[in-house]
Order: sequence, then C-alpha cells, then structure tokens
Amino acid sequence: MTNYRKSQRWFLGAIVGCYLVLGWLYARWTPNWQAPDEPAHYNYVTYLAENHRLPVLQAGDYPHEYLEQLKSSRFAPSLSISPLRYESHQPPLYYVLAAVVYWAGGQQLLWLRLFSVALGAAYLVVLFQVLRQVFPRSRSLPLISCGLVAVLPMRLAMTAAVNNDGLAELLLLLVLWQALQVVRSGPGRRGVLISGALLGLVLLTKTTVYLQAGLLTLAASFLHGSSGRVQERFQNLLRFGVPALLLALLIALPFFARNIAVYGWGDPLGWARHDSIVTGQLRTVDLLAQIGPLAFVQRFVLTTFHSFWGQFGWMGVLIDVRLYRALALFTALIVMGGVLAGVRLWLQRRALAWDRMGVLLLLLLLLGASVATYLGYNLKFVQHQGRYLYPALPALAAVAAAGLAELSRRRVGTVVASLLMLAAGLVGVGSVVLGDPAEWTVATLGLASLLVLLWSRSRQHWRWAAAGVVYLMFLVLDWLCLFEFIVPMLRPTG
Repeated sequence: MTNYRKSQRWFLGAIVGCYLVLGWLYARWTPNWQAPDEPAHYNYVTYLAENHRLPVLQAGDYPHEYLEQLKSSRFAPSLSISPLRYESHQPPLYYVLAAVVYWAGGQQLLWLRLFSVALGAAYLVVLFQVLRQVFPRSRSLPLISCGLVAVLPMRLAMTAAVNNDGLAELLLLLVLWQALQVVRSGPGRRGVLISGALLGLVLLTKTTVYLQAGLLTLAASFLHGSSGRVQERFQNLLRFGVPALLLALLIALPFFARNIAVYGWGDPLGWARHDSIVTGQLRTVDLLAQIGPLAFVQRFVLTTFHSFWGQFGWMGVLIDVRLYRALALFTALIVMGGVLAGVRLWLQRRALAWDRMGVLLLLLLLLGASVATYLGYNLKFVQHQGRYLYPALPALAAVAAAGLAELSRRRVGTVVASLLMLAAGLVGVGSVVLGDPAEWTVATLGLASLLVLLWSRSRQHWRWAAAGVVYLMFLVLDWLCLFEFIVPMLRPTG
C-alpha cells in the first residue's frame, strides 16, 4: 500500500471518528423525542420487538391535537408518547434491525439512536468510495467533500435519532455504488444479483427513495458501453436492468402482499391509509389559499435552506440568523464554483470518456429524482424540510467538490477573493454611513475572502490549511447547535 493510500485512510478514519464523537454527543444530549417523528418510529420498533409482527396503521394513530400538546410541553415525561403510531405503514427492514438493538440495548432510546449513528458512519465510508470514483485523479476532494457531509449539523441531528432515514440513505448509496460499477465494468449475472438484492432491500426500507434507487438500477445497464448504439443499450436494459428490477420486486413481494391484505388492493404501500389517517396535517392547497403563491414560494425556499443546514426539534428551533448568513455565503461560493465547473465540463464534453459521462449522468439522475420526490411530496403536504433532500447528498457532495476544485484555480480564486473583499469594504462603508453596525457581515466576508485566497494558492499545504479552518468552524457550529440551541430550547417544561 502506498503512502498516499495510507494517508487517505488515516484522514478518512479521522473524519469518521469526529462524526462518531459528534453523533454520540447528539444522541446523548438531544432531549428525548426531539427529532421529527422519532416517537412514532420508536413505537414501531417497540411494537415489532414485543409482538413479533408488523403494526397496522389505523384511525387514531395520528392524534394531531395531542401531538401539538406534546410539542408545546417539550415532551414532558408525564405525557405518554404511546398514541403516536402514524409511521406504522413504513416498510419493515429498519425496524426489524432496530428491534434487535432494542432488546440488546436494554430497551433504551440511546442505543437505538446510536444504531442510527453507526449507520451514518457506514454511510461516510461508502460515500468516500463513491467520491473516489467520481474524482479518481484528486487526492483531497473526496475526503474534503466527505468531511463536509460528516459535519452537516441537521444531518448529525437526524442520524442521532430513531428513524429509517439512515438505513434508506445507506442502501441508496450502495445502489449508486453498484450502478457506478455497472457503468464502468458491465452488469453481468453477478451484477444483476447484487443490483436486484440492493434494490429489494431499498423497497423494504423507505418509499421516499424508491424512485431514485429504481432509476439508478435501470439507468446503469442502459449507460454501460461506449458504442452509443441505442439498440444495444436497450438490449442491456432488457437483459440486466429489468431482471434486477424483477428480483427486487420478488424480494419485496411478501411486504406488498401483506399490505394488500391489510389495506386493500389499491394500497400496496399503505399511502392511501396514511393520507386518510394524518388529518390535521397542514396541506399545501390550504397554505396556498392562506398566504398566496409568492409568500408560499418564499417560505418554501427559506425553510428548505434553513432545515437543510439546521432547524431542529420538530422544525421549531432556528439557530442565530448570523450563522444562517454565513452558511448562505458558503453555499453560494460552492454553487458558484459548481456552475463554473459545469460550464467547463460542458465545453469539454466531447473529450470525456463514455464511462466518465455515465458517472456524471447517474449523479444528475440521482439529484433530479431526489428533487422531484421532494417537490412531489410537497404538492400534497407542507413538508418544507431540507432533510428530505439528503438522499441526493452524494450528488450534492460531488457538486461541492467540483465547486471547490474550480475555486482552487488561481485566477478564479483570486477574482472571487477580490470580490468578497470588495463586498466586505462596501458593507463596512455602508454600515458607517447608515449607522447600522455590520461587524459580523464584514468579518464573515473578510474571512471568506482569506480562505478562498488560501485555497486557490498552488501550494498544497495552503489548501489543506484553508480546508482545516473551514472544518474546524463546522465542528464549532455543530457544538453550538447542540449546546446553545437544541439542549436549552428543547428541555421538557414539566
């Protein structure tokens, strides 16, 4: 093993280690039930562990008024969470595994939360392997972008709570990893079995990643090969993609059959039963009528942004607005770099090898399907929660890495750093003239300018220094989110 590979593993180990420490802190100190839907997920686990059969979603499992009472009391220990059973329609795989942890951990909430943390750690390891395939020539970008995912505050909070999101995202990532193998090396019989098995496990985990996993599995066989002949690609799809899909459906068939027996022929996923049960949940059409389209779009965008980075509890705890502004600047820099990288890639598209193009198309497909799923869910219910975009994190991490790579170009970095410093100066002068203090904004813009300048320097150690500063800032942010916002604002009131 080369020194380069060893150093990569050391850095990856450090990233995963930091994540595990942060995950334990969030799991240990976040007040009980203060994550979206955690009580309902927990009740699913306990029912399965104690009754050895799947629960049935029925009328009364979503007591809206009582849930609001629980939230307002910050889940006071005197109030039971047992009536909250509205996640009972979910596929069973996560809950079966969690039931084992439930018994092994002495029926403690903390152990179930730590199980989610462990799934998050596995996710980071696989994500690094995926990003290495996306950026095979870069030593640093897979590690840096993987590290950013590890310290994403809202994701830390979600992976330290009881829910099936972590397993679903891990399995979807494995589906993507297998799809990349198929694009590069071809499906084959072994590939069909692996792809079908992974997709089948996805079908048994969470419905919100069905679309992404299915499209990735089918697209991989279609994209394999460099001939470009459409006929050949459709043959690959029929020979490999469709059999993998059929195998997945066969694996999930017992669950779908059970749902048909319980909920009726028209409801194999339990969606219709769920929609009829969650009365009181705010619907999109009602909110549109109340506030109008413009205000709705503004709320959708702003809340999605806030909750992607950090809006805790049951979406009731916001962090300091200055932190959101700093995160908005960070996001804008990455997006700008990603756009420039996309333009450069488009101009060089004819020089790209087909397998490289296939990798990029899979990432684009994952991103598009995840956004479509998010928008589709919000067409019915008001669920402006950025965490629902986390299935697209591999694609978003790749965009972030591409954006960072573009900002590392000396000319681009120098121009961006200069513009940031100019903005800092203008804001500073404006604040003096208007008498409106803006020290935080000026400091943020100035620091961003310095970091971009360091990042764009040709010497590798300058880049690692800039990356280290940003990573340290995110670690501080994670600490602040937990101990300055989550813990004090979500402690039970009685």
